[in-house]
Amino acid sequence: MLQVGIIGATGYTGQELIRLLHNHPGVELAVITSQSYDGKPFSSIYGNALNYLDDICIDLTIEEAAKRCDVIFVALPHGIASHQVTEELLSSCKVVDLGADYRLKDEKVYKTWYKTEHGSPELLPQAVYGLCELFREEIKGSRLIANPGCYTTCSILSLTPLVEDGLIDPDTIIIDAKSGVSGAGRKAVTGTVYGEVNESIKAYGVASHRHTPEIEEQLSRAAQKDITLSFTPHLVPMNRGILITAYASLKEGVTEEAVIASYQSHYGNERFVRLLPPGTFPETRWVKGSNNCDIGFKIDTRTGRIIVGGAIDNLVKGASGQAIQNMNIICDLPEDAGLDLMPGFPM
Repeated sequence: MLQVGIIGATGYTGQELIRLLHNHPGVELAVITSQSYDGKPFSSIYGNALNYLDDICIDLTIEEAAKRCDVIFVALPHGIASHQVTEELLSSCKVVDLGADYRLKDEKVYKTWYKTEHGSPELLPQAVYGLCELFREEIKGSRLIANPGCYTTCSILSLTPLVEDGLIDPDTIIIDAKSGVSGAGRKAVTGTVYGEVNESIKAYGVASHRHTPEIEEQLSRAAQKDITLSFTPHLVPMNRGILITAYASLKEGVTEEAVIASYQSHYGNERFVRLLPPGTFPETRWVKGSNNCDIGFKIDTRTGRIIVGGAIDNLVKGASGQAIQNMNIICDLPEDAGLDLMPGFPM
């Protein structure tokens, strides 16, 4: 049994890791840490865990946790992991970082968008971007996984086939994205409390959201050229879910059949990508609680553009589920272990 630890277990992504790992046949939860709830049973914080996980949360450093674990999930805000993960730590323990510290390869880009110094730039070359369907072979041999962001997972999976196969003009990409409130984390912030969010929808991070360079970096990699795109996220009054609607101009002569063939070639055998019939668009209600990414598209012959829709659960495929998928790959376990979950409805 793999010995697994969660650093920052009492945030939304931490508790989702615990929920999913509880049903994983190949792991034992060895360490759950929390500074805020040190000494308290996990089930006293999240009542859904009562009689499932009553372990005590402890305030433990990553270094101390690594001595007890084969794999550590770091579920902390950006700017922390890079100051605590070291080469020495990675020599004894694999790390899956759910934060943003290792997602961008360029230290200067990270500093520009996240307004903080990177604590271990020397580790950036060996960190693997953990988008499993695209980089599975690189993930297999890695000790340090940069778990992708939620908006980015949905956006990159939805657009990569079109970009990589040269079916669209990548300079015309516009992504309109929407997220449930849990994407902002569990901390108390005025803009995400019930009275501020209910019966409203708003754009935020306009032309400045931190997932923008992450999407651009990975789509540029697919296109083998630099891409600059427009990305606008919106906050909607629901608990969980990501929905993206992306627009781009098709290259001349590209048919619906060519688009279908492209998506089938990339994802036809993927366990967690569900390709919808042309003209059918995904809904967040059909992916909640699952590690699935649903993708659909329609060609607008009037404008010569393609409209692509993608939907994921931001806490599962957009965070904790994908982190477990990464762990399964690097530890040579069945990729769907602990993740073979039919979406729940209604939720």
